[in-house]
Amino acid sequence: MVELDASVQGVVRWHAEALDATHAIVAGVSDDQLAKATPCAGWDVRALLNHVVSGNWWAAELAAGRTIADVGDRLDGDVLGVDALGAYEASAVAARAAFEAPGAMDAPCAVSYGPVPGSVYCGHRFLDVFVHGWDLAVATGQPARLDPALAEACLEVVRPQAAMLAASGMFGTETAPDGDGPQAVLLAMLGRHA
Repeated sequence: MVELDASVQGVVRWHAEALDATHAIVAGVSDDQLAKATPCAGWDVRALLNHVVSGNWWAAELAAGRTIADVGDRLDGDVLGVDALGAYEASAVAARAAFEAPGAMDAPCAVSYGPVPGSVYCGHRFLDVFVHGWDLAVATGQPARLDPALAEACLEVVRPQAAMLAASGMFGTETAPDGDGPQAVLLAMLGRHA
């Protein structure tokens, strides 16, 4: 078995931990909360959950070596069905397995902004799952306290790519942090308020 260096092992572990942390939040979302607004402009809870679940399915496909063309429109539209938690769980298992597969961190992933190594894509999925977990918690009135170690790890992913992430338009405009802890700094970098 090929040994991954510590930083790559860290990204795989962080991604898995973010999936677990967000699972706890998704489990706390009730059907009557699906139409609530989220911190993500234009997305209600259902749309944001659909985005996260779809992203997990995309990760499973692209980390396994498929291209966007291979997947086609199969993951377009509603991927939640009538069981949002079940959809999240199935997609999280698939995404985790894809990134933990032998060679996945070195293999190129044919993402819309790449190809990039699996380790880079895994870091981006970690960021997406982790921060959108916070968005879902805020939207549904659940505790919105990010794990400080994971927030610090997420900053390790975000800081070197902050300009690229800001230019993508997928995050809000950076704001002044509401505090000095890793959660406040991370959320401010992504245009959110702790």
